[in-house]
Amino acid sequence: METLGLFAIFFGLLVLGAPIIVCLGLSSAFYIFMAGVPMAVVPQKVFSGMDSFVLLTLPGFILAGGLMNGGDITRRIIDFSNSLFGNIRGGLGFANVGGSLIFGGISGTAVADTASIGSVMIPGMARNGYDKPFAAAVTAASSTIGPIIPPSLPMIIAGSLTGISIGRMFLAGAIPGLLLAAGMMLTCYLIALKKGYPRHGWVGFPKLFHDFKSALWAILLTFIILFGITGGVFTPTEASMVAVLYALVVGLFVYKGLTPKSIVELIFDAAKLSASLMLLIGVSNLFGWVLTSERIPQAIASYILSITENKFLILLILNVLLLIVGTFMETIAALVILFPTLLAIAVGVDVDPVHFGIIAVLNLMIGLTTPPMGICLFVASSISKVPVMEVVRAIIPFLICNLCVLLLVTYLPFLSLWLPNLIMGE
Repeated sequence: METLGLFAIFFGLLVLGAPIIVCLGLSSAFYIFMAGVPMAVVPQKVFSGMDSFVLLTLPGFILAGGLMNGGDITRRIIDFSNSLFGNIRGGLGFANVGGSLIFGGISGTAVADTASIGSVMIPGMARNGYDKPFAAAVTAASSTIGPIIPPSLPMIIAGSLTGISIGRMFLAGAIPGLLLAAGMMLTCYLIALKKGYPRHGWVGFPKLFHDFKSALWAILLTFIILFGITGGVFTPTEASMVAVLYALVVGLFVYKGLTPKSIVELIFDAAKLSASLMLLIGVSNLFGWVLTSERIPQAIASYILSITENKFLILLILNVLLLIVGTFMETIAALVILFPTLLAIAVGVDVDPVHFGIIAVLNLMIGLTTPPMGICLFVASSISKVPVMEVVRAIIPFLICNLCVLLLVTYLPFLSLWLPNLIMGE
């Protein structure tokens, strides 16, 4: 009875549009009350979910991303991408994807990527003869690259939950991220040919070199974080603090886009976002504890393994499950609740934990751009002032492309594992 009430309240609130943290918290509290468990369990489990040293990386990377973006970084990244790709048919679509590829190494979140890149690129593409739905679609679709390219907040969560090396996961995301970018650029080119989108003249090497130098400091941040962690120079938590100091110095003295007032505002913004994410993690841990008490994760694992023990079919089932969950549940909540259970199933059929971590994050990122509830669709729709259904129709070719990359990453493990094994050893 308690379990039925748990899911009835959770899905009922979700359908009504309540925030995911409310859905998780109220349904968990109802279960605990009805089961006669002391209510003191609620704060205990919420706090224990947040009590992790690795999770200190979240406010660090969020603040670093805010400082770099506040320091005029988005415009510089887009200028460089435009100079690099503008002479290709549909080059502004390429620039949009390229901007997401670089910006993803700073923000680590898909929604931040959609909002930051979209606010500049969508109006710019519309002024240059591109359909607004296409501009919104390519912005939303390319935002999936952000959390695959390091630093990645979902990868940090996955690593902190299960003990998987965050450094190895960061490295494992590099090639899949590049594949996503290449696939979406090809999709942009084919659509541009079909619709006759414009191309611009070659800007010349002096302009390209100037824009590259302008964006170089942003590009370097990704490499400092990645190779600092994998080289043993600092831990992921220390890396987030290094990123903050680096972003502060670059924003103040190189790009000179930061002011004391803007820094204070960015710190408050990062604090609010970090607090909401940490509370979400804590409440998700409470919900996960309730599910574990009812042995629901074990039931899911047993059910999947009762269908088949074939490794390839199980990976397909897990992909479908994660894609569905990713369309309606916040990424971090989905990872806290499902990832440990699904990882155990994957490892049970001889899937490398790092490989499955990349599969899970990629699935959930694609879910953010999948109808009916993909949040990046709504962000892009809001910026472009285009109805969501028009963005949905325009994003279908990009979804097909991203799903093809997902299948490649799922069934060709070396795409994820080659780089971490090369740099950090097997």
